[in-house]
Amino acid sequence: MCLAIPVRVISIKGDEAETEVAGVRRRVSIALTPEVKVGNYVLLHTGYAIGIVDEVEAKETLQLLEEIASFSEVH
Repeated sequence: MCLAIPVRVISIKGDEAETEVAGVRRRVSIALTPEVKVGNYVLLHTGYAIGIVDEVEAKETLQLLEEIASFSEVH
């Protein structure tokens, strides 16, 4: 099973972007998504942006991941 997490693009320099999710920033490759723009959300998998995702969908996914994490902390 593979997991890709939505992250927001903060800045772009060449074929890399600085991204942020939950206060954590990371530089990732955007070689597979050259059309990405600052402010877009991308799906991050193993250091690569593999697709652009709608902001609403990204926020819904992040909320679900937070709920799953909080559930596992309780049990």
